[in-house]
Amino acid sequence: MGMGTSTFVIRWINFLTMLLAIAVIIFGVWMSTHHDSCRRTLTLPVLGLGAFIFVISIIGFLGALKRNSKLLWIYLILLCIILVAILVFTVLAFIITNNASGHNVAGLRYKEYQLKDYSPWFLQRLNNTHNWKRLKSCLVKSEDCINLSKRYKTLKQYKSAKLTPIEAGCCRPPSECGYPAVNASYYDLSFHPISSNKDCQRYKNSRAVKCYNCDSCKAGVAQYMKTEWRVVAIFNLVLFVVLSIIYFVGCCARRNAARSRSGPKF
Repeated sequence: MGMGTSTFVIRWINFLTMLLAIAVIIFGVWMSTHHDSCRRTLTLPVLGLGAFIFVISIIGFLGALKRNSKLLWIYLILLCIILVAILVFTVLAFIITNNASGHNVAGLRYKEYQLKDYSPWFLQRLNNTHNWKRLKSCLVKSEDCINLSKRYKTLKQYKSAKLTPIEAGCCRPPSECGYPAVNASYYDLSFHPISSNKDCQRYKNSRAVKCYNCDSCKAGVAQYMKTEWRVVAIFNLVLFVVLSIIYFVGCCARRNAARSRSGPKF
């Protein structure tokens, strides 16, 4: 790749990523002022990611603009670190999420999930009292369970609904308990549970309690996290390919910058 072409491409790529980084930082600042503690917990990672992208983009842009081989070396080293980090994270994400597909229940259009089916990494974090207290607070605030009765007006509609993993695990008792459903948000708890599952005793009709203390709820959250991680892992694979191409172009720009600095030899 020619000197002019490689430096031109690197300049514009990093100019665009600078704009992206600024957008990420603005989003992080907005999150820091948000009163929802669930979103606020992501503030530092988002701000850190935005700042890191901005710094790398500045270095790459200036290195290509001035054809400075030292700046381009720093740019390539940082880009290489990102590539390695993305690769490691993606591999770990696929390993961690490579199990637990849920259990079919007769008469239901959705699956139920069991906590024991998930990886030790998920179990360690979901069984941590502090972590689950924060997650449970987020679940209550999300009002997913309250909205079920608004979406499904009749018992027939509710029984034929296709609930999400979190709705299935946190908003209702496990099917094995045998509690008859009165409507989408209320179960007849006077019925003696036919299962020894502790979640049957943990479930309450109260909006603030529901099955938020149940293992089935933790399993629903684990399934949600698994799905999200898979999406992120696939996105990372695409990002890895794109950054690898940028890395290749950056190597060409650095080599050409070094040649231009040394000048023609006779």
